[in-house]
Amino acid sequence: MTDKVKKVFSVLSTVLTVLIVAFTVFVMLFTIISVTTVDKQDRTIFGYRMYIVMSDSMQDTFQAGDIIFSKAVTDDGSLEAGTIITFYSRDYDEVVTHMIRERTTYDGAPAYITYGTATGTNDETPVTASEVLGVYAFRLPKMGYFFNFLKTPAGYVCVILIPFLIVIAFIAVHFVRLISAYRKEKGKQEREARAAAEAAAAADREEAARLRAEMEELKARMAELTGSSAVGNGSSAPRQEDGASAVQDADGGKDGEGEEEK
Repeated sequence: MTDKVKKVFSVLSTVLTVLIVAFTVFVMLFTIISVTTVDKQDRTIFGYRMYIVMSDSMQDTFQAGDIIFSKAVTDDGSLEAGTIITFYSRDYDEVVTHMIRERTTYDGAPAYITYGTATGTNDETPVTASEVLGVYAFRLPKMGYFFNFLKTPAGYVCVILIPFLIVIAFIAVHFVRLISAYRKEKGKQEREARAAAEAAAAADREEAARLRAEMEELKARMAELTGSSAVGNGSSAPRQEDGASAVQDADGGKDGEGEEEK
């Protein structure tokens, strides 16, 4: 496998790991927030309440399975017709999100006549201002189905557990690769160190051999010089004897002449 292909696989692996981690984190945060806030009248997140739509009575605006966000308000009966509100319905004994048709009073309190836009039929009981929980803001299409699936064992395994295990597997593989790369690099450094030590030792041996050779050559030259000096000293001795004999002869001659004179 070429370095270019390895680089491409490394980049793809990194991108995939980041995406899986981001998805897992998103799902975990979404699950935590949803469990603690969805359909909880006393819970808000940044001032919004979350609800799962259970019917298509407002399908022109949102549909069953959507998660809607309603801005929490304290109403005094001043909301205008056409406003979509979330309220506690006496007719259905649950939280409903419908549109205001007109303002009215009920039991002497400010109230609204509401209806579902899909049917156009008014709700039977007016909604008092104190029963208004919020004003519709926006929706997450079909996320209610996803949330309900998350609450099942299969949903937990598929959406949370499996991605989490995949992330752990990617991290483990990356860690093993790092350990392998570290060991290879360490082995390379050790081999280079051994090679450098062997090269230094070989250089030392060569230097020692060179020095020995120079010493042997120097000894040989010293031996030659010593031999030459010995030969020179031996040849000069006869010359000294000859000189001595000449002196003796000269002395003898002188003695003879003296005797003859006598």
